[in-house]
Amino acid sequence: MSKKIVVITGSPRKNGNSFAMTDAFIKAAEEKGHAVTRFDAALKKVGGCRACETCFSTGKACTFDDDFNAIAPAILEADAIVFTTPVYWYSIPAQIKGVIDRIFSFVVGGKDISGKECALFTCCEEEDMSVMDGVRVPMERMCALNKWKMVGEVLIPGVLNTGDIEKTDGCRKAAALADAI
Repeated sequence: MSKKIVVITGSPRKNGNSFAMTDAFIKAAEEKGHAVTRFDAALKKVGGCRACETCFSTGKACTFDDDFNAIAPAILEADAIVFTTPVYWYSIPAQIKGVIDRIFSFVVGGKDISGKECALFTCCEEEDMSVMDGVRVPMERMCALNKWKMVGEVLIPGVLNTGDIEKTDGCRKAAALADAI
């Protein structure tokens, strides 16, 4: 069964390691017949949530008009959402955090986004797997809160420089997740 998948990236490095995993996943998902829409958050203008709680009052997800209002309809219609991002300073990079925070608009706006599938790809420079907890744990909690099914995580340590991901099984694991969605 073909699904609508939204991929949201958080890296500003177009040739970086998390982008390589993203590309591998998208290629595999499209080969399986899924429709994939990609949003590179670092290349968009998305501010943080202002907690005004006027979400969807103007017909758009956010009353503050930026690129989130182009991403929101795709999230609402998606069967699955894939977040792919490096770890920045032991946490979620600002480039994608604005999108994640503004998913709150669906809650305030009374939009049912439950039942979606979710996946996470992340990588970091250090070898210690716990370094990725600053990304992994908040993402798992967001999925649980929204009643999304976490279908898989690809957590790759020890990559920093462009191309380091090729020395790991990260791209293979990302592509394999297309089978889980």
